[in-house]
Amino acid sequence: MTETEIARVQTYLRKTLGNDKIIIQPPEKAGQSAEVMLGDEFVGTLHRDVDEGEVSYALHVVILEEDLPAAPTVRR
Repeated sequence: MTETEIARVQTYLRKTLGNDKIIIQPPEKAGQSAEVMLGDEFVGTLHRDVDEGEVSYALHVVILEEDLPAAPTVRR
């Protein structure tokens, strides 16, 4: 991904998700996915895909079990 593509997708995500703390870090090597951060917190990866000349971007959000709140108690 180019710097321009990253900036455009970052702007789109910030506007769409209503959060200016979203940061897309460029991949270390060409062809790799970029890392998506929310402030200092890693939240997922961004992948670029080209299919029949059309470019799309996929955001893969990662949620670790340890980051989830405790399960609510179910009353019967």
